[in-house]
Amino acid sequence: MVANQREPHKKYFTVAQANATLPLVRAIVTDITTLARELDERQERIDRLRPSKSNTLRDAYREEVDQIVSEMERSRRRLVECVEELTQLGIEIKDIRVGLVDFPCWVGNREVYLCWRLGEPEVGFWHELNAGFAGRQELINLGSRGSAVADAARKRTS
Repeated sequence: MVANQREPHKKYFTVAQANATLPLVRAIVTDITTLARELDERQERIDRLRPSKSNTLRDAYREEVDQIVSEMERSRRRLVECVEELTQLGIEIKDIRVGLVDFPCWVGNREVYLCWRLGEPEVGFWHELNAGFAGRQELINLGSRGSAVADAARKRTS
């Protein structure tokens, strides 16, 4: 694909469209971060219960570990379902622990990401495709490019 051509079956968002999806996205991402935290906590519990090489796992602990492993498998399946739900919406999850997502956006003749993190009231940032979270900039910074995205950001802040 040429760098300045849109992918034909990919969803691209405007700021308004991305913000309009936030109630649903917020609910899904909340589930994702909760599941990720639960999986981390269960793994830590298993790590504490598993014996060192010199000891054996007592029956009571073995049952608990088996139960935790079973719960983890259910949580993993649910996490995958949630990520797939976002993917079907055209949204990319970037960090399951903090709830960071990107919305593909077309600005001028190139693709960028509108960036949102759980806890933020609205989509207020963007970054280049290869910049990631560290390269996040306020939407207003797109102003020098004269894009509809920057115009929308200016209207929101006025």
